[in-house]
Amino acid sequence: MGSPLPRDPIAEARQNWERHGWGDVAAPMAAITAIMRTQQILLGRIETVLKPFGLTFARYELLALLSFARSGALPMNKASALLQVHPTSVTNAVDRLEQAGLVARSPHPTDGRTTLIELTAAGRTLAKRATAALNAEVFGKSGFADDDVDHLLRVLGNFRKAAGDFTD
Repeated sequence: MGSPLPRDPIAEARQNWERHGWGDVAAPMAAITAIMRTQQILLGRIETVLKPFGLTFARYELLALLSFARSGALPMNKASALLQVHPTSVTNAVDRLEQAGLVARSPHPTDGRTTLIELTAAGRTLAKRATAALNAEVFGKSGFADDDVDHLLRVLGNFRKAAGDFTD
């Protein structure tokens, strides 16, 4: 990441929106743009921590999900649903993780149409090590105050629920 800018470009964009007569949507535009920029910053931090482990965030998420499964295995379609990504994305992640010896595919014991993805011992170990690094370097140093985290979780959770992300 380069040097900090002398001014907030999102605040400037908001002013430009207002000057162009879009004042009624200037604040939401700025908020959405700020969320998108924040996501870029956080993903950059995460990817920096995961790089020494040979993982992207998408592959890490799959390893972490499998590590939380009681049996260490999940059907590919369930992993796709839980990660909220297209099945092709899960297939691509599994391909790369399988090549690295971190997961293995196997047929489902009762449903011939379903493929299970299972963590290998190496995958379980790597997931633990990568999680410890993320906890120490990113999640434990988020840059958000505790009150802000609670507020963000409420605001973003309400948005996601209203958008149909979940029903509970």
